[in-house]
Amino acid sequence: MEITHLNPSSLFSSPAFSQGVLVRGPGSMLYVGGQNGVDASGEIVPGGFGAQTEQALANVLAVLAEAGADQSNVVRLAIYMVEGESVDEGYAASGRVWGPHPTAITVLKVADLGRPEALVEIEAIAAIE
Repeated sequence: MEITHLNPSSLFSSPAFSQGVLVRGPGSMLYVGGQNGVDASGEIVPGGFGAQTEQALANVLAVLAEAGADQSNVVRLAIYMVEGESVDEGYAASGRVWGPHPTAITVLKVADLGRPEALVEIEAIAAIE
């Protein structure tokens, strides 16, 4: 089995975590680490929950692309959103970026995330042939 840590050049790079982990073997699994609404410099994007959700999903897509995959390969999303934010706003943002690619999904409301200004964090698991 081969494990590759993915850090696309379009995303913020940190020595503390990988943006994604690709597991190759007789079938490959990609585990995309929790993506916040941050730009390539690591800064939270302005515009609130909707804008952060769009950016977090775009970051997930960047990791998928780095592994030669897209939304159709995703078998599970986990979305953590800060209490008080609108689920409907998150679904609207998802429709704009993710498109019609339903998958198994978990949405959790949390008190806060690792960064105080972060309003959403999204993880993904993808199966790649």
